[in-house]
Amino acid sequence: MEKIFENILYSARWLLAPLYLGLSLALIALTLKFFQEIIHIFPVIFSTKETDLVLTILSLIDLSLVGGLLIMVMLSGYENFVSQINLEAGKEKLGWLGKVDSGTLKTKVAASIVAISSIHLLKVFMNSEQLDGEKMMWYVITHLTFVVSAFIMGYLDKINRH
Repeated sequence: MEKIFENILYSARWLLAPLYLGLSLALIALTLKFFQEIIHIFPVIFSTKETDLVLTILSLIDLSLVGGLLIMVMLSGYENFVSQINLEAGKEKLGWLGKVDSGTLKTKVAASIVAISSIHLLKVFMNSEQLDGEKMMWYVITHLTFVVSAFIMGYLDKINRH
């Protein structure tokens, strides 16, 4: 009876596979949004203020960072929790694939969130004349919370490895 129960629990990991497939659909949506932004900026590029162009570019960088985060979570999560990804010999394989455990994945996700938050904070500062000081303070506090959390997660992961 125990063996059957353990096999059922172990097989339940495959319930995660559709979630990772769903992340690939989210990546498609993100890609479409990225190119929608590109299409919107090109017709007005010469009449756009430099600040607005930089903000648009920062938004594109933000989208690409989120896309990289999706790929990392999708592939590493699948490989850590569902099944090893076996590619045909001679196929291109990402260098980090198979080397990112769940602790490292959490640290990389936290670092990506800090990078995304940094870009968002930079965008807020570039539009600072439109925000009051208290709201900007909360943006900074939120960002610092992400930074401290990422640092603590990285430190704890380092301690656990030793």
